Parts: sequence; C-alpha cells; structure tokens
Amino acid sequence: MAAKRIVSFLPSATEVMYELGAEENLVGVTHECLYPQQAKTKLLIINSVFDSEKMTSKQIDDKVSELVREEKDIFKVNEKNLKEANPDLIIAQGTCAVCSAHTNEVNKALQILQQRPQVMVLDPHTIEEILDNVIDIAQKIGKEEEGKKLVESLKKRIDFIKSNDIKSKKVLCIEWIDPFFTSGHWIPQMIEIAGGVNSISATGEHSRRMTIDEIEKADPDIIVMMPCGFDTKRTASECTKVLQNNQRWKNLRAIENNQVFAVDANSYFSKPSIRIITGIEILAKIIHPQEFPEIKIPENSFKQLKF
Repeated sequence: MAAKRIVSFLPSATEVMYELGAEENLVGVTHECLYPQQAKTKLLIINSVFDSEKMTSKQIDDKVSELVREEKDIFKVNEKNLKEANPDLIIAQGTCAVCSAHTNEVNKALQILQQRPQVMVLDPHTIEEILDNVIDIAQKIGKEEEGKKLVESLKKRIDFIKSNDIKSKKVLCIEWIDPFFTSGHWIPQMIEIAGGVNSISATGEHSRRMTIDEIEKADPDIIVMMPCGFDTKRTASECTKVLQNNQRWKNLRAIENNQVFAVDANSYFSKPSIRIITGIEILAKIIHPQEFPEIKIPENSFKQLKF
C-alpha cells in the first residue's frame, strides 16, 4: 500500500515528491527543504542546533567539529510537530551525518511516535543511484509511472551533454573553502559527463580535507568553488575574503587564467537531488562555454571569480 503521510528528512526527497505531484502527501520537512518554495509551508520537523547563515566556512567547520568531538547532536527534532504530522513513512539519508538529518534523528523520531512508521533510508553516491532513488520514492508513494517518465527525461538531458564527448580540461571542484575539502560522491561523475577531466577525488568516495599541496600538484585548468549549502553570492564573497591574500592560491594556473568559478552549490550540487542534472549543464557551460548555446541555465547559478 502506498504511503499517505510522509515526512522527509532529506531535501532531495522533498523535491522529488513535488516533481511527482505528491506534495499533498508530504506532511513534514526539515529546515533545509527550501525548494520548491511551497515546501516551507509544511510542518518543520527537523532543525539545526545552530544558525550557520551568518557564519564563515571556518566557523561552521569549527562548530561542527566541536559538536562531533563532544558527541552532541547537529540537528534537533520538533516533537510536537512530529506528533502532529503522524507519518506512516519517514524518508531519511545515510550519505552524510553533517549535511542532513541522519540515523540519530530517525531513532529519536521512532521513540517519539506511538505508531511506528516505515523508514526509507537513501544512500546515493553516484548519479545512477540518485536516479534509482527517484524510482524507489515513486514506488513507495504510488507514483511509479510518473517516476519512470521523470527519470527518462533526466537521462535524455544527460545523454545530450555526453554526446559532445569533449574531454581536455582538468577540473577541480572544491566543496569547502576553509579548510579546503574535496568534492566527492557524485561530483567527479558530473565533471566527466560535462566534458572535464576530474582532479584529486573519485566518484563515490566521501569528501575529505585537502591541502594546498594537493591542489598545486593537480594544477587544474579550471577550479569550481561549491561549498556545501552555499549559493553563488555567498560562495563568491567568502572566496574573496579567505583566498584574496593567499599567494600559493594566486599562483595556480586556473587563478592566473581567470578560470575560477563560484556556483550555487545548495541548489545544484550539494544535494543528491534531480537538480544535479542542471548542475551538469552548469558545469558544461563553464568547461566548454562555446559548445552548448542551446542549453539555458538558471540565472545566478554561477559566477566567474577574479583574484
């Protein structure tokens, strides 16, 4: 039987629910479920224990490290709203305990609810797994045909980019500014599809700290800054403040050639959502700006940076 009352602990699952026309069955979300706008009207079940909006990447990293070190929660469950939502299905994730509500929050929710709901845990690390998750969600909510059609349309967009098959420029995507983190999981695959040669990280592996030594050794043609959860404006501002006086950074080939870009990571890269296909299109525009004139990408989705 298809689930009727669904709480999403995962922004990408929330996006899929709306895309499949199942928003009426969505009764609860997290503070990170900001797209589409209507998702903000749902009961707020999960929130962060600290407000990161006005913090620098260094301050955020320090705070998260402190909470992890002290074995404290990063997220909190709103007991009142959860009881009101009374879900028969909770969709959660197993990819990253820092990015979205994880195992701890699911366990707390199960302890709060009198009637135990089903729990669906998604743990994608590649584009194929992200698309498989669309089908998984569609099956759970009784929208299997709609799910298949959606995945087919997304695959067509991927195939169009792939058909150009141009790979010459080395590309490095950076997931955090201070300290530097590699972009793991599905990002290396996105680079390859978009026509770049991925640097340092590998598809499917977790993001990790990265040194300036590693960046110098890779010496990429293009650098794309995509700090997890940041939009283009915030990324550009932070990069300027943190890296403007870093001489080793300024000596890199990509910086000297003005081939550094800030992107809207929060919308198109950080989350395992269907909008990563738009992220691939954005990367294609960055890596090969003359090759894809017919592709239209969202306004303010990327910006060229100069140091």
